[in-house]
Amino acid sequence: MSHQHQPVLLAQVLDALRVKPDGLYIDGTFGRGGHAAALLEKLGPEGRLLAFDKDPDALAFAASRFSGEARLLMREGSFDNLASEVSALGWQGRVDGIMLDLGVSSPQLDDAARGFSFMQAGPLDMRMNPQAGPSAAKWLAQAPEQQIADVLWKYGEERFSRRIARAIVNTRDESPITTTLQLASLIQSAAPGRERHKHPATRSFQAIRIFINRELEDLEAVLPQAVEVLAPGGRLAVISFHSLEDRIVKRFIREQHRGPQLPPDFPVIPEGYAPKLKPVGKQIRADEAEININPRARSAVLRVAERIV
Repeated sequence: MSHQHQPVLLAQVLDALRVKPDGLYIDGTFGRGGHAAALLEKLGPEGRLLAFDKDPDALAFAASRFSGEARLLMREGSFDNLASEVSALGWQGRVDGIMLDLGVSSPQLDDAARGFSFMQAGPLDMRMNPQAGPSAAKWLAQAPEQQIADVLWKYGEERFSRRIARAIVNTRDESPITTTLQLASLIQSAAPGRERHKHPATRSFQAIRIFINRELEDLEAVLPQAVEVLAPGGRLAVISFHSLEDRIVKRFIREQHRGPQLPPDFPVIPEGYAPKLKPVGKQIRADEAEININPRARSAVLRVAERIV
């Protein structure tokens, strides 16, 4: 809990959400509460913030930092359960703003014991909730070689996915792969090329983490729910950190605005289609001043959309 977290694009998120003192807001990725704290500062006594997180450490931090804060409603679990929680609160169609800060948080990445980083020695875990599902080590110990290769390619766009998968299988036949540095060293040996300014294990660690935590599946599940719970004029703000996430968000907003993408031989939007979202401005990135303070902001992309019906 001592690990610090610098909220990314904080001012831009607050500006995008146009926080009303008596509004209803959702933070789908509480983390260490950076964005949540700023939202609460703008809320009045009647405002409410519903927040989600899978990580028990984040929930414990929220209970400590925001003890007695009646305006904050914490929920354990993934934001893919957003619609049912909103329905239980009677907020359906009344939410004024939703924010999602995707990916792994700085405290998770910096804590070697969580197993997210290939730069620090730690157990090969990578679970955002260490009590749920198999760890990365357990999955790698039993997954078929083809599945490992597919995961590395699909979620990491790793061009040496097959070579790395084969090395993992060959190595585990001799001895278990249980630590982050074991896996990072194995990948470094297996991948013949090196991207400039990027560790050879970067893409593979990203891919395994995304797969283990079902990050893209959760994102694809929550976006339609977000649209349905937003009030007219309510806004959705999503911060992505890699192209796979951003592609999903960008495509979703476009389709909710323009209608479903149709094959070339059927170029007409179905009669009666009414757009539900409109994009607000273009993608937003951190400026050099923020990047100098928080280098992890360099890859952040914020997209904003507004509910229009």
